[in-house]
Amino acid sequence: MNTRSGLTAAQVVNEASEHELADLIYEYGEERRSRRLARAIVRGRPVTSTGMLARIITSAAPTIKSEHIHPATRTFQALRIYVNHELDEIQALMEAAPKLLKPSARLVVISFHSLEDRIAKDSLRDGARNGIWEILTRKPVTAGVEELERNPRSRSAKLRAAERQ
Repeated sequence: MNTRSGLTAAQVVNEASEHELADLIYEYGEERRSRRLARAIVRGRPVTSTGMLARIITSAAPTIKSEHIHPATRTFQALRIYVNHELDEIQALMEAAPKLLKPSARLVVISFHSLEDRIAKDSLRDGARNGIWEILTRKPVTAGVEELERNPRSRSAKLRAAERQ
């Protein structure tokens, strides 16, 4: 998000140890084949483009028939979350929201990854227990069939809403 601070994805891919790469792919991408992918990435260095990285990953771990996503999706996601500190940013937002919103204001959170959704869900639930939020969406709102046809990328989106007490 801030290109002038922290590591770039290229630096992580080309400089992190195999163990570090495997851990971040597993933790942030929830990819069970993380060790195999990290080994392939390290062997394929230097990685000079996203296309090259996608080819390395695809050759190391081909598409699983039961999944409808590209084999490199979770690795790219893990790199993005790690480099941008996205989970820390969401946590900071969820902690700041009660102080920023007036009573009766509504907070709506759209997450695209289970780790993000867990932070939002847990934060809203804890806030509801403490009288900060009234949760408006008991279960997350997800895209319906019509929305998925118009916008396939909405398949992983989950919306949660709460009202400030």
